[in-house]
Amino acid sequence: MHPDIEVVIIDDDQEVTEALVEMLELEEFKVVAFSSPERALGYLSDECPAVVLSDVKMPKMDGLALLSKLQQCDTEIPVLLMSGHGDIPMAIEAMKQGAYDFLEKPLQPDQLFGRLQRAIEQRQLVLENRYLKSSLHQQQGIERFIIGESMAIKQIRQQVLALAAANVDTIIYGDTGSGKDVVARALHQFSSRKDKRFVAINCGGMSESLIESELFGHEAGAFTGANKRHIGKIEVANGGTLFLDEIESMSLSVQVKLLRVLQERTIERVGSSTPIPVALTVIAASKDDLGKLGDEGGFRKDLYYRLNVASLTIPPLQARPEDVLPLFHFYARKASDNYSRPMPALSPVEASRLLQYPWPGNVRELKNAADRFVLGIRETVATVWPDEHDLESISYDQQMKRYELRILEKGLNATQGQLNEAAELLNLSRKTLYRKMKKHQLDKLHFKSLESERQS
Repeated sequence: MHPDIEVVIIDDDQEVTEALVEMLELEEFKVVAFSSPERALGYLSDECPAVVLSDVKMPKMDGLALLSKLQQCDTEIPVLLMSGHGDIPMAIEAMKQGAYDFLEKPLQPDQLFGRLQRAIEQRQLVLENRYLKSSLHQQQGIERFIIGESMAIKQIRQQVLALAAANVDTIIYGDTGSGKDVVARALHQFSSRKDKRFVAINCGGMSESLIESELFGHEAGAFTGANKRHIGKIEVANGGTLFLDEIESMSLSVQVKLLRVLQERTIERVGSSTPIPVALTVIAASKDDLGKLGDEGGFRKDLYYRLNVASLTIPPLQARPEDVLPLFHFYARKASDNYSRPMPALSPVEASRLLQYPWPGNVRELKNAADRFVLGIRETVATVWPDEHDLESISYDQQMKRYELRILEKGLNATQGQLNEAAELLNLSRKTLYRKMKKHQLDKLHFKSLESERQS
């Protein structure tokens, strides 16, 4: 979404600059250096993918003046100031005026790397938030319907447009809360049937007798309590789209009657033998593999084959982290409109929590979190890892990730954040340890003791 974040070094001492560039490039930071603040200001701009590492004391423009100029350009660009011991009062004043951090010379490499990495992560989140807000306003067509930046969602958007144009019966697979209903509505909205009815029915929430009447309708006197004619959902959806959610829970006997409708495109109300022609597209949704259920006898295979003209699968939200922030912004803005509340700013810390959370309830859970965020219930925007007694509801992959996180935290705690020692203790290469720390968004500085912090 954004280029790699650069570290912009500003220092009039050429030897210091060259040493910093070499040291940071060895640690795979992307670096650009300037000997004067004026030239650096000409390079930097708002939305610039950069963090600034600058000396405090420079001849023409000192660190405070540079900070003021940068904040006029972009208030959220992280500025880290380097200072000798005698410049500390000046650096403290800069912190009060909005500097991200300051480091005392001579610089300690591990401390410098850790603080730059945190500044880079904050800048990435700030730029990503801005991009998402801007892109959501600019989105048109299906991108406003099916939100996300992941490759999986981009492919689903393409599939939806192709299937909507073809007007074919479709099965949508996905975990509970993954957004199957949203995709079903998009299949209707972008088809030639969009001006007709979209009729949804949850097959899992009705008894066998009730769902039969709801689907096919009934005549007056068809059964006890049927005092007047009732038009069924299939007939109501004539010319449009019928969405059958949780179709795996539909009884086998009702499946037989639905198959007949799909084959003949006619229905008979309960209590009547008069066929009524219907022209509609049927979209079914299931959290289970209907083909496998058919092999096991839990779903009619002939109905499966009739519905399965086309199918698409929505991955769980945990498998597409690129979609978390776009979806959160989308639902937060909707909540802001619904509750007539101002749209709060999402801080980098809160965005990081959203990205770390596994979202077992998928998009539905994220939408609820966005609602609470807008209502000011910040502490529940993203909860911590589930309690031990909730492990039954956590998938194997989630448990393994949690276990790996605890092992890494234990090793880093034992070595007070010293990566070489932690890698040796955990029997990992330094590169593997660093990769796993990035995966779990762990900062080695968080594991340093207060004593080691004072010594650094």
